[in-house]
Amino acid sequence: MHHARRLVTVPAVLLLAAASVLLAPLWIPALALGDALRPRRRGAGLRAGAMLAVYLQCEAAGLAASLALWLASPFGGASAHERFLRGNLALQTWWATTLFAAARRIYGLGLEVEGEEAVARGPLLLLPRHASIADTLLPAVLLTAPHGIRLRYVLKRELLWDPCLDVVGRRLPNVFVRRGSEDAEREIAAVRELARGLGRDEGVLIYPEGTRFDPRKRARILERLRASGDSARAARAERLRHLLPPRRGGPQALLEAAPEADVVFCAHTGFEGATSLADLWRGELVGRCVRVRFWRVPRAEIPDGRPARIEWLDGWWERIDAWIDAQFGAATP
Repeated sequence: MHHARRLVTVPAVLLLAAASVLLAPLWIPALALGDALRPRRRGAGLRAGAMLAVYLQCEAAGLAASLALWLASPFGGASAHERFLRGNLALQTWWATTLFAAARRIYGLGLEVEGEEAVARGPLLLLPRHASIADTLLPAVLLTAPHGIRLRYVLKRELLWDPCLDVVGRRLPNVFVRRGSEDAEREIAAVRELARGLGRDEGVLIYPEGTRFDPRKRARILERLRASGDSARAARAERLRHLLPPRRGGPQALLEAAPEADVVFCAHTGFEGATSLADLWRGELVGRCVRVRFWRVPRAEIPDGRPARIEWLDGWWERIDAWIDAQFGAATP
């Protein structure tokens, strides 16, 4: 399956990357003219075009580098395999940090981080908020690049349509889960296996919400919970203003499989203007300040037993929602 997918995605990305350079004398003035006619957008069209061009160049460079890593890797031996993994991790980190640095420059983003000492060591389980197509870059920028934390990711299978994630992401110990799978236990088993044997410089990342927050998704989830008859959970989820209720299967599987790992929660604001490509096109991200807050919970403070851990996770999610609310000045999402 992945070979057939790559026959489509890799040539398409390389062709678009070349076109973004060759056709720059056309698209740059066209977008600049459009922005001049709509000054309230603060150059949103040209910024979006520049960000797309940078993304395509990162994809092309990443694919070339991944090929070089494969050609240079000798076959056989544990040490050779470890070097191959570290090379791909370095490539993944370069890809994410380069995209984030470009986004900061293009959109004039500020960045404030509180509690960074919480992520300076492993083993850890990282549970971040998920509000944007851009916040997925934060773990590599704030954990892997500065502290050397090698993260294993739990990601949705749809992301394999990004060719760099498809090639490099599948070489590294990550799991791409099929959301809504009829065999949910198989997906959870793969997540559980991912967390085994974490070292002092390693961690696992899972997005407890399972998808990006937006008010429409929140409304659909609340309707489903009410229809299920779980009135207590529906009432608790309804109190969350900025987050979707955490899913239970994946986080609980990680807690069971990695009894040596602390848990790190990550909240952030500022990416609400980048929930979709349309938001970027409208300039919602221009001039934002991204605020990030980490909390580390030592393993000894995490209760035993699934019911107690569900209650514990729900309580932390309410705390994170309150922190986000405070950053917004109690604004409605």
